[in-house]
Amino acid sequence: MNKLIFSLCATVLLAAVPAKAQDTYDLVILNGRVMDPETMLDATLNVGIRDGRIAIITPGDISGDQTIDATDHVVTAGFIDTHFHALDGLSLKLAALDGVTTGMDLEVGAIGVDAWYAAKQGAWPLNYGTSISHEGVRIKVHDPEVELPEWADTPGLVGKARADGCADGVCGWSDTRSDIDHLNQILALMDEGYKQGALGFASTVGYMTGGVTTFEMYKAQELAARYGRVSAAHVRFHGNKVTPEAPLGTSEILANALALDAPLLVMHNNDYGWWENEEKLQKARDEGYNVWSEYYPYTAGSTSISAEFFNPEVFKGVFGLEYKDTMYDPIADKFLSEDEWKKTRAEDPSRIVVVFNPDREKWLPYWLRMPHMTVASDAIYSGKGVDSWDLPFSDYLGHPRTAGSRATVLRLGREQGVPLMFTLAQLSYWAAKHLGDTGIVAMQERGRMQEGMVADIAIFNPATVTDNATYKFGEHGLPSSGIPYVIVNGQLVVNESEFQKVWAGQPIRFPVRETGEFKPVTEQDWVQQFSISTITIDDSGAKPVGGSAEAKQ
Repeated sequence: MNKLIFSLCATVLLAAVPAKAQDTYDLVILNGRVMDPETMLDATLNVGIRDGRIAIITPGDISGDQTIDATDHVVTAGFIDTHFHALDGLSLKLAALDGVTTGMDLEVGAIGVDAWYAAKQGAWPLNYGTSISHEGVRIKVHDPEVELPEWADTPGLVGKARADGCADGVCGWSDTRSDIDHLNQILALMDEGYKQGALGFASTVGYMTGGVTTFEMYKAQELAARYGRVSAAHVRFHGNKVTPEAPLGTSEILANALALDAPLLVMHNNDYGWWENEEKLQKARDEGYNVWSEYYPYTAGSTSISAEFFNPEVFKGVFGLEYKDTMYDPIADKFLSEDEWKKTRAEDPSRIVVVFNPDREKWLPYWLRMPHMTVASDAIYSGKGVDSWDLPFSDYLGHPRTAGSRATVLRLGREQGVPLMFTLAQLSYWAAKHLGDTGIVAMQERGRMQEGMVADIAIFNPATVTDNATYKFGEHGLPSSGIPYVIVNGQLVVNESEFQKVWAGQPIRFPVRETGEFKPVTEQDWVQQFSISTITIDDSGAKPVGGSAEAKQ
């Protein structure tokens, strides 16, 4: 009710303050249905943009150097993706055409954080951000023979670095348990990432179940908490259908977050036990904790063919899946038998495959209605290189979620009667809110359609917006339709449904720091901190009670 009153008051105030006739803006958006989930504003208004920010939202007449007629279209904050591996030209272009204005990789993350940000400065169409990679630092510590570049993110880490780390027959990054020396090396490398502005702790612990101890996971979350930064994870046992293992991965990191009073993002909470996880997260938020989750609107997942959970004892024995029915190779355009999986994995261990999960068909409608369950695509890179901007859409081979996650959610919400304001909160506001609450200034001024905010804006037709990408070969990268304009920092990156090579992206990043928060883990310090102190008793000079035997005689 308070939000409704606020929205009505805001509309009245806007109507009472006419725009100055002499004001001219860089870009104006006229006659659009302006929607803002934070204030619940929902009205036909005009928007003026100046110097990359929303300068005015008004019912009055305004003019600008460029004009967009948004009649019959929604004008809202650009979509924010916290699980974003679309890190080359072709995949980035598809994400932009799907309404994304900010893509951050909080799952795999990167190593060489400072160099990672420098490589994208002035060369990226969307806003960009990364966390420090748990997997990457484990490769550095447990597979020191792997030659890593100055910086690496998902395409390099999940592909070549993983394979190189296993080349000697020991996958140190995934299978080796850290002793205290190894743990301190890992934490020190993470600390360097935080000092360089990393957004948080990115963990693919679900791919490293055997190697990452629960103590390592706790200490990694503890270090992130010292900085006030989010921990995000592809949780342990993700995809497992066995109780109690299935929900324990989320319970592990949630318990750590509550003990540390630290922010937490549970990544793609879209498998068995998701309902239990969501209930716990909602109750934790009710107690004031900054915790949330994400989903993507598809019944199939996608990852590297060499992932450990594709081994038969897990894939068939635990997940209960058969290769020939569920594992699709988008490059070969066919489902793989177990023998074909083995052969393909040996020949190309970094190949991306698609795996179907029939249970998701009944779960997906619920995800559309879950508060603070944000839409994050797990968008996959095309493998065609950073300069693949001009390649045809049919060249994209992978999961259709890269091209269509946002439009799919908008279409499904429309078909199933989900309030559009709620869907927009899933697509932008809640991600910005939770990340902004960790102290990321760039997120405090995005995800909102309000005066003074950064002009990251998506304009779409709510009656026609739809996804077009499918699992069929050649259609994995068909762009969404019904989103004719996407604005990043006040610049048109999508104009009349055409992608523009405009390097408008800005870094989403914490300020660089000189000093860190890393404190080496030692047995002595741990005992001193968590056990009571004692006194040392020297009884060498003590005499028996009642005197000596000689005295008694």
